[in-house]
Order: sequence, then structure tokens, then C-alpha cells
Amino acid sequence: MAWYAYLAYFLAGAFLVNGVPHFVHGIAGKKFPIPFGSTPRAGESSPIMNVIWGLVNFVIGYVLIFGVGHFAFGLTRAAVMTGLGALVTSLALAFYFQRVRNR
Repeated sequence: MAWYAYLAYFLAGAFLVNGVPHFVHGIAGKKFPIPFGSTPRAGESSPIMNVIWGLVNFVIGYVLIFGVGHFAFGLTRAAVMTGLGALVTSLALAFYFQRVRNR
């Protein structure tokens, strides 16, 4: 498998994880910041915008997983790279929101 497929799997994990808080806040009726909101990365956007942004992230993650290479479930390099992308993004988001929310 080509190197770019592993990069795509890593990014897929990142997009899938990033979609979760936006989607969950949106369907719970809560505001949450999105990158293209009224005040990018600082201002909170409407629940509807968060549902849409979460779904966009899920679609991008899906396309990156199944549109590049041959993704196989199980303990494969593709699955490990997807999980690694999810882990790195999860930790980065946790540190970022801990810093932003504790101001």
C-alpha cells in the first residue's frame, strides 16, 4: 500500500474524532465552537451548525477510509493508523479545550 493511503487513514481518524463533539453538542441542543463560526475557534456556533459540521467531518473520514487504498478491519496497518490519528487528535482537542475553557 502507498504511503499516502496511511496518511489518509491517519487523517480519517482525526476527522472522525473531531466530528464527535460537534455532533453530540449539536444534537444535545448546545452551542460549541466551529472553525468557521462568527468568531473562528472562539465564538460558539448554533447546534444546527454543529450537527452539520459533525456530519461533514464524518463524511470526510468515511471518504478517506474507504476511498483510498483497501481498508481492512482488524489489527492491520490501516486500522492502526486510523486509531493513531484518532488518538493524537483526541489528546490535542482535550488539551486545547482544557486551556480554552479554564480561562
